[in-house]
Amino acid sequence: MAKISINLKDGTAKKEDTLIVGIDLGTTNSLVAYMNDGKPVAVKNKKNQNTLVPSIIHFLPNGQKLVGNDAREKLRTDPANTIYSVKRLMGKSYNDLSAVSEYLGYEVLDDDTESLVKIRVGDTFYTPVELSANILSALKNTVESALNQAVSKAVITVPAYFNDAQRQATRDAGKLAGLEVLRIVNEPTAASLAYGLGLEEEEAKLIAVYDLGGGTFDISILQIHDGIFEVLSTNGDTFLGGDDIDRLLIDYWLKINGRDQQDFIVDKKKGQELRLIAERAKKTLSSQLLFKERYDGMNCQIAREVFDQLIEPLINRTLDKCKSALKDAGKTISDIQHVVMVGGSTRIPHIKESVSNFFQQPLFDELNPDEVVALGAAVQADILAGNQKGMLLLDITPLSLGIETVGGLMDAIIPRNSKVPSRAARQYTTSVDGQVNLKVAVYQGERDQIANNRKLGEFILKGIPPMPAGLPKIEIIFAIDADGILRVTARELRSGVEQEIEIKSQYGISEEDMAKMLMDSITNAEADLKIRSLLEARNEANNVVLATQKFLEQNDQILSDDEKNKTRALAESLKASINGEDKDLINKAMADLNDYTTPIAHRAMDVHVADAMRGTNLKDK
Repeated sequence: MAKISINLKDGTAKKEDTLIVGIDLGTTNSLVAYMNDGKPVAVKNKKNQNTLVPSIIHFLPNGQKLVGNDAREKLRTDPANTIYSVKRLMGKSYNDLSAVSEYLGYEVLDDDTESLVKIRVGDTFYTPVELSANILSALKNTVESALNQAVSKAVITVPAYFNDAQRQATRDAGKLAGLEVLRIVNEPTAASLAYGLGLEEEEAKLIAVYDLGGGTFDISILQIHDGIFEVLSTNGDTFLGGDDIDRLLIDYWLKINGRDQQDFIVDKKKGQELRLIAERAKKTLSSQLLFKERYDGMNCQIAREVFDQLIEPLINRTLDKCKSALKDAGKTISDIQHVVMVGGSTRIPHIKESVSNFFQQPLFDELNPDEVVALGAAVQADILAGNQKGMLLLDITPLSLGIETVGGLMDAIIPRNSKVPSRAARQYTTSVDGQVNLKVAVYQGERDQIANNRKLGEFILKGIPPMPAGLPKIEIIFAIDADGILRVTARELRSGVEQEIEIKSQYGISEEDMAKMLMDSITNAEADLKIRSLLEARNEANNVVLATQKFLEQNDQILSDDEKNKTRALAESLKASINGEDKDLINKAMADLNDYTTPIAHRAMDVHVADAMRGTNLKDK
């Protein structure tokens, strides 16, 4: 069937009065902007005080949620039920967060796996997608109240280095908030657009965008020519930002006051209060030379000169990333024509001075660094609405493309609105011991369950060497060429076994059906997420039960009868919960089993290591 091209200047089934907003979903603060008389405007909150909505969610005892400034106030009084810096958790597993999880005021579930992280509030378990959706819903309500107009379409920004899992998580959060996410835009591109860079015809610029926010840092080198933005290179750190500056201040005060860091980790309220004082100190020192407060018998004082010395190593880390980004782009400092500053942390004078000295030129920092990304997202939204006639936009995939995974779920490998041509790959493994064949079923659509999407084709990857479940590494590659032809390749990386299918009809769907699929995905987003969460919890629980059975068999001689009986009872409780419809009950049963067995597993590992080392002369090694 023929390919359907999407005319981005007309939008997607766009009506003349449809408003597309730009959203900066930030680590510390989030905000929404729109175009007003040709200029981007950031929307103020209901009290008309500020454009920034703190990216914080608080869970009340009655199940209701507070988002933004109201939630921020609960950091002091109820930190365990107040979630912040959720952007740092997007697309992450617990293992990714192990170094910083103890500093968080809330509980992150440690299931000792690579599965995506969950946040525990009471006996309910939330994903970063659900939590981010609460923030996006608040932003949606804010702009709808301000403009007295319904909003259903948005452009959302992400750091340029966000991987596929993080981008897909952001897109899913938007859908869950009732928004059709027309485009996921790189933050440096949005910041450049906010300054009007790239909007002039025949303009050619080489731009460095230095973005230091609350939780993340990235440096991007952009080539702009005739309205086309190309990211030549990007570098950064997903765990380097204002939060880490706060951490430096806290550690400094604890050290000079002779206080034990562990006290403030165990006592979440005290830890959060100290974190908020550090945040105040950081902001104060941007305009004053001294900050001084007392808390819990401590003298929380610091001069700007000492503060500058304290953050010098952090600044140097960012400048090392700048050097790497220039090298990767094949450019030198003298090639850069503009340096754009983004993120609230760039207000710090020593950071501004250091970056200006590094790039040997004045900075673009006239716009509010907290707002610049959202303003640029609004400009990008205006481009999608067809109001920027000089911009050249590439063709995109109209619907997500992915494969069926365990439990009848769809895993999108190439998300909707990806540029064509496009290529993406993801690794999977087997779910059964000795599995030698794997069916790869390809689907198109936006729903979580494959039953609600359109099947495009399938093939069998044969000849996988028989191995225990989870050991084979199977890479699935999706590649769409300029003609819209999709090729799907499955390759077992250990053996080199490979199979491929070519699908020419992935765009063979009417615009009416496409629009219906998109609307269905938004309308049913909450129900879909509940089903997906339940199925994923069941899948994970089944794996945990099997692993527990193997553990008991392999360590029968090491464990006491009481330990074996208790472990079996917890495993049986988990098995019973799998048959139910409550994913939180399943997650709780998994957490209970994990909490009990983790110290036993560590002891068993010590025994096995000791047995392996017995009789070995290390000097001979």
